[in-house]
Amino acid sequence: MYKHVVGALLLAGLGLTPATQAQTKAAAAKHTFALGDENFLLDGKPFQMISGELHYPRIPREAWRHRMKMAKAMGLNTIGTYVFWNVHEPEQGKYDFSGNNDIAAFVKIAQEEGLWVVLRPSPYVCAEWEFGGYPYWLQKDKNLVVRSKDPKYLAAYGRYLKAVAQQLAPLQVNHGGPVLMVQVENEYGFYASDKDYLALNRQMFVDAGFDGLLYTCDPGEKVKEGHLPGLLPAVNGWDDPRKVKQLVRTYHEGKGPYYIAEWYPAWFDWWGTPHHTVPASKYTPRLDSVLRAGISINMYMFHGGTTRGFMNGANYKGPGTRYEPQTSSYDYDAPLDEAGNATPKFMAFRGAIEKYLPAGTKLPAVPAAKPTMRTPVITLSSATNLLSVLPKPVVSAAPQTFEDLNQDYGFVLYRTTLAGGRTGTLQLKDLRDYAVVLVNGQRVATLDRRLEQDQTEITLPKGTVTLDILVENLGRLNFGPFLNQNRKGITEQVSFAGTEVKNWQHFRLPFNDISKVGKAPAGKAAAANGPVLRRGSFTVATPADTYFDMSQWGKGCVWLNGHHLGRYWEVGPQQTLYVPAEWLKKGANEVVVLEMLKPQQDKLVGLEKPILDVVKADGEARRTN
Repeated sequence: MYKHVVGALLLAGLGLTPATQAQTKAAAAKHTFALGDENFLLDGKPFQMISGELHYPRIPREAWRHRMKMAKAMGLNTIGTYVFWNVHEPEQGKYDFSGNNDIAAFVKIAQEEGLWVVLRPSPYVCAEWEFGGYPYWLQKDKNLVVRSKDPKYLAAYGRYLKAVAQQLAPLQVNHGGPVLMVQVENEYGFYASDKDYLALNRQMFVDAGFDGLLYTCDPGEKVKEGHLPGLLPAVNGWDDPRKVKQLVRTYHEGKGPYYIAEWYPAWFDWWGTPHHTVPASKYTPRLDSVLRAGISINMYMFHGGTTRGFMNGANYKGPGTRYEPQTSSYDYDAPLDEAGNATPKFMAFRGAIEKYLPAGTKLPAVPAAKPTMRTPVITLSSATNLLSVLPKPVVSAAPQTFEDLNQDYGFVLYRTTLAGGRTGTLQLKDLRDYAVVLVNGQRVATLDRRLEQDQTEITLPKGTVTLDILVENLGRLNFGPFLNQNRKGITEQVSFAGTEVKNWQHFRLPFNDISKVGKAPAGKAAAANGPVLRRGSFTVATPADTYFDMSQWGKGCVWLNGHHLGRYWEVGPQQTLYVPAEWLKKGANEVVVLEMLKPQQDKLVGLEKPILDVVKADGEARRTN
């Protein structure tokens, strides 16, 4: 009997009504969404959210609708998404809600596809995303403290939240949109327990225009610290129905309803460690038990996609632990793979969900896997020595951080001159995060924060020597107690042979528009072992998904037709970069590669399948799964 009760509650949310016209009319109508003692109430009737997380910046805009159709096909009636501050306000006061950042369009497409939405603007999102979603410019003020009652932080946060509300408040369910709930802060109990700060957050959301249902979410063991009395406490990471219900009742006046805001069917990857996978057989019974208990759930992730450009985050838990920058692939071993195709986990979860639908109801057919292609070998014959196309420098006595230079992501090349004819230790105190050291244009060393490297012995030839240090921001921390210590570059001083090195030129290389990075002047060949920009093109008759195989390259980034596909690094586990068909053109396609370690490498190929599970140690590859 209970199966059919739960099934009846799901029917409206799945949009499985017989008439498309009726669906459209219902979608445009205003609804109510409220908390009952045991259930969420949609228009006064019990409603169970079966939700999956997917993030609009990690999916090409052209593919948003496809991913939502896949969500429907698995049986989801709701999707969840964070809203990313650093995407929408990349520079202070300059907002961007266009193109792939058009969050309102994303939400409207969900409504058109018959899906409800749970919105998470926080503004801290974690999400394995650069600085946890915070814009880099907050770090320009060394005294500003994020996730606090610091007036400067709250003022910036408040302005941003109002800009977001202008886009999304009209799309709340009580205004005719699909947004059922809006999350205040994000796993705050992991960070602190200041209830006054949380109350300020709630009031800021209300003042901005979010006048619907608000809630908090925290891992089960941190709900006490992170919940705010008066708001529903959602639970992350737990899936024992009895424990979830008991916990929510403890902090919600003895009542429900019950929502698992983040349920993890797998995990993310970081560079140099094995690819994470979890078999569907481990989690399908748990999903079944949650649904049978009538608990609402959000899978993190339903579809991970790809963290494009330089937007990956990193973890660091303190002394004695390693800095862990995340890979560009955010496949997550999710039910829907990085390219948006159904996996065995998708089919297993679909089977569990289908059991709780009303008798006779059928889910939409699962769309076939998208076509993929193998490309011919692509030769990148044009090579430009990066040192030959540097912009105008910024000069100062001491090395400046990225933030001092008003630079968000990418690279900074630090240059000075030294008296040669000496051997000594070069130390970059508190390097963040990866450095290529060059003497007279030739690479002599690399330093890697992951490996706690900040010094190396080098020998300088006789005469006046040019010392270049190319520093890469591998991703600001997105989690933990050190969010306010997130400045990048050479953050303290440089010394050689025990003496501080001064008088620096700084060349800013954000690579935010690869078309503006010039080619080398005629006669300027690429350095034998210095960083190089390689360019080439290939022809496509019919665009289809492919995966650039970077396993023979060293370390760098790839652009396709101006789109920044992400980072590659021979250490793995990710060895390919996903190339969506939506970004390919019929005819000629341009590829640009920034290669830091193997400048002579000039060939790549597109594969039909990704390689996400090969870790390399000392140049030797080994599969991790």
